[in-house]
Amino acid sequence: MIRIPFEDMCARIQQKAGLSADELKAKIDEKMAKLSGFISKEGAAHILANELGVKLLENSGKIKDIFPGMRNVETVGKVTNVYELREFNRQDGTKGKVASFVIGDDSGSIRVVGWGNHADTVSTLVASNTVKISGAYSREDNRGGKELHLNDSSRLIINPAGVEIGEVKTNSYPKAERKQIKDVTVNDPVVEILGTVVQVFEPRFFEVCPKCSSRLKQFQEKWNCDEHKETLPDYSYVMNIYLDDGSENMRVVLFKNQAEHLLNKTKEEMIETRTAPEKFEAFKTQLLGEQFKIIGKPKHNVFFDKLELVANVVLKANAEEELARLNAVQS
Repeated sequence: MIRIPFEDMCARIQQKAGLSADELKAKIDEKMAKLSGFISKEGAAHILANELGVKLLENSGKIKDIFPGMRNVETVGKVTNVYELREFNRQDGTKGKVASFVIGDDSGSIRVVGWGNHADTVSTLVASNTVKISGAYSREDNRGGKELHLNDSSRLIINPAGVEIGEVKTNSYPKAERKQIKDVTVNDPVVEILGTVVQVFEPRFFEVCPKCSSRLKQFQEKWNCDEHKETLPDYSYVMNIYLDDGSENMRVVLFKNQAEHLLNKTKEEMIETRTAPEKFEAFKTQLLGEQFKIIGKPKHNVFFDKLELVANVVLKANAEEELARLNAVQS
C-alpha cells in the first residue's frame, strides 16, 4: 500500500483545488463527521481529493513525488553522499552485502540502498555523479521518511547521457520543540520530550527478508518475500516503554535501531531474547528509572485512543546539559 503523508496530501489538494488551509480543514472535518468517525483524516483527504479531481500520485520522476510503497520507481538525481559497503552473514550461512548513497534534485533528497551486485556499483560512486534509477521500490525508513531500494530487476546508470541536475534541495526536517508530555498534540510535526522510564514492555519480533528487510508472509511453513520469494527469515523488532516527566506519562514506540540505542544493546543481544525472554528481564531492570530525551512524531493510537510518540532519536539525558538549559530559560 502506498503511504502518502497527510501533510503532503493537504499541500497537493490546496495547490490543485485552490483551497486555503482553513477551507481544507473544514472540508476534511465535515467528511469525517459525515462518516461518523469511521474514517481517519488521511482517508477523508483521499475521498476529498477524488471528489475534487485532484491526483495525489503524479509520475513526475521528482524525488518529492516518491512515497513509501511505490513500485517500479524511476528517478534521476545528483549523488551527495556515499556510504561504505557493508558485508553481513545471513542465517543460512551465506554472505550478503549492502551499500547506500543519497541523491537529490530540486525537489528534495532520498537515500538509495543497493543490495548484492548493486552494492558493488554503489561503492564506485562519488559525490557529484548523476545517476538514473529505474525499477526501484520505495519503503519507509527508520525515521518515518522514505528510501529507495534496488533489487535484481532495478537498473542504476551512472552519468547517463543528456541528463543534467541543477540545484539540489536537501530535505529539511522541522526543529524539535521541547515540550512537557501534557502539552504534546497530534498536530506537532516533531517534538522532544524528557522523561523517566517507568514501564518497559518486552520487544515484539517479526520475520523480515534478510535481503530487503520487508515483512515476510508465511505459507505452508515456508517464508516468502514479495521481491525475493522463498527465503529463510531474519528478525526485526519493536518495543514500547512509558516515559513520565511529572506532567503526565506517554507511551513511546521504538523500532529496531531506536530500541538498540535505548538499551545500548546489539542486534545479536536483542535477538537472543526472542527465544530466551528471561534475558530481557535484566535489560528491563537496568532501564527502569533512567532518564532519556526522545525526539519523535506524535501519533494517535486508535486501539488505545491515546497519543503516543514514535521515536526517531533516542538520547541518554545529560544532567549538565539540562541544567544549562534550565539556567538559560530562567535568565
